[in-house]
Amino acid sequence: MSTTNEGPRPVRTRATAAGVYEWFLGGKYSQQVDAEAAIASQRAFPLASRTMRYNRQFLQRAVRYLAGQGVRQFLDLGSGYPSSGNVHEVAPGARVVYVDYEPDTVDVSTSILADDPDVTCVLGDLREPGEIFAHPQVGRLLDFGEPVGLLMIAVLHFLPDTEQTARLVRGYVDRLAPGSHLAISHGRSAPSSRVRELQTEAAQVYNKTVSENGYPRPIEEIERFFGGTVLVPPGVCPVTDWHPDDPDHQHDDEDEASAIIAGGVGRVER
Repeated sequence: MSTTNEGPRPVRTRATAAGVYEWFLGGKYSQQVDAEAAIASQRAFPLASRTMRYNRQFLQRAVRYLAGQGVRQFLDLGSGYPSSGNVHEVAPGARVVYVDYEPDTVDVSTSILADDPDVTCVLGDLREPGEIFAHPQVGRLLDFGEPVGLLMIAVLHFLPDTEQTARLVRGYVDRLAPGSHLAISHGRSAPSSRVRELQTEAAQVYNKTVSENGYPRPIEEIERFFGGTVLVPPGVCPVTDWHPDDPDHQHDDEDEASAIIAGGVGRVER
């Protein structure tokens, strides 16, 4: 991964979701304000760090799976920084467009990726699919007549309305060629009352420092976002249980961090 053209960055006064996530993953692109927000969130919700790691590991397994299905191009919406084992590092040689709506995240990402002609990051809001599909860099790198891996990793839970979100995702899926895949991870409503209380407290802390509000959902609602696709077994489940690397893996009912983030992959077959 190239890090040329990196220079001094403007210091932000507000944390971003990308910066907080980067801090939890141990990356080098978060700022002090992100670290402070992440530490406050971790104090309120001790499961946060493990949940973030599980989410990144799911992304990596999903990308490897898609690459094994012949997918060689990816559109990653709400991507954060292209570091800490992100898509182009997991699928070297693939064409990747990262999309984020935070200008600082895009500026840093563009610098990180400056020497790789097959990977870029563009400024865009996933709620505006027409603008994203019309972006010249998206059109330069991705051929939507061929299979694409559409990644919506830990981003849809920032959208409050389930019906609108399902229609939004379907609008993306309907533009994808057969053989494309949709990968989603999403904050899940905690099954235990104790964890739900911690989630609520952590959300209050997080929302004071980061602009995004989170809306965890039950698995049944997350499944609705896969309209227009056929779910790859085992369907939507705790991310730790989706195609685990360990062939002897068994679900751990005591792992509360695993219980609060779900994910799945759907294949476009029309």
